[in-house]
Amino acid sequence: MGDKQNVRVDTGFGIVWFIGWLFTIGYLKLQFWTGVLAMIIWPYYLGASFR
Repeated sequence: MGDKQNVRVDTGFGIVWFIGWLFTIGYLKLQFWTGVLAMIIWPYYLGASFR
C-alpha cells in the first residue's frame, strides 16, 4: 500500500503527429470537415501499414 509508482508521460511523439497532421491539411489545402475526417482516418491507415 505504501509503494509509489512514478508515471512518465512522453508527449513528444504526439506533438510530432499533430504537427504532421496540420502540415498535411495545409499542404493538401483541405477544407475544415475534410481535415477533421483526415484526423480520424490518417492514424488508422498509418497503424494498418506499420502493422
